[in-house]
Amino acid sequence: MSEAVSAVGGGEAEHAAPQLGQRLRAAREAANISLREMARRVHLSPSFISQVELGRATPSVGTLYAIVTQLGLSLDSLMAEHAAPSDLETRGATKKDRPEARKDDAEPATGEARTNDLVPLPEVGALPGLQRHDDRPELYLHGVRWERLTPTDDPDVEFLRVTYPPGTESCPADNLMNHGGKEYFHILSGRLEVQVAFARQVLGPGDSLNFDSSIPHRLSNPFDETCVAIWFVVGRNH
Repeated sequence: MSEAVSAVGGGEAEHAAPQLGQRLRAAREAANISLREMARRVHLSPSFISQVELGRATPSVGTLYAIVTQLGLSLDSLMAEHAAPSDLETRGATKKDRPEARKDDAEPATGEARTNDLVPLPEVGALPGLQRHDDRPELYLHGVRWERLTPTDDPDVEFLRVTYPPGTESCPADNLMNHGGKEYFHILSGRLEVQVAFARQVLGPGDSLNFDSSIPHRLSNPFDETCVAIWFVVGRNH
């Protein structure tokens, strides 16, 4: 597995890498795995693992998957939380930015044909599992943005919004990644070059794909437009 070291600097990566490294180190120590043993298990050098834990280097997606698999973690468990559950509950019950519909707003003017009897109802309570768009925990890996679409880590499925800007990739072309579980994704915008084993195709808006993640695969965006997709990874730790 490649040790493509990426120096951390500027923007989101400057803050994400130290937090990511701290979480990986804490999880490794909690699992009572030495730095050298972790390096042996994922076929990397101890110095590279150390650089990642210190926030001085960011691993590729494939490398990170290998590390978290050894730690029994899911990728979304590493993402920083931006809001406490109480904040989410408050947001769910807040209506100041979402005024209640008035009955007179729903009534058509005299002589107008009624086309829809549905009217917005007042918001009440907090929906279970609600994740607001501006509170999504996120993670940046070599320019690829992973946003968790669940308010907490789900041990059964990774539900993600993934953004591949132009020129980004999940792993080098000569070092395909693989891990446990099955992947399902749907392209919302842009194009993504996908290789699974020896097959390679370009997916565009509206296209979907699923495959066994244990098959070597690679995702890349060699195009000029950012690609955004919705992703599920099921049973990665099983």
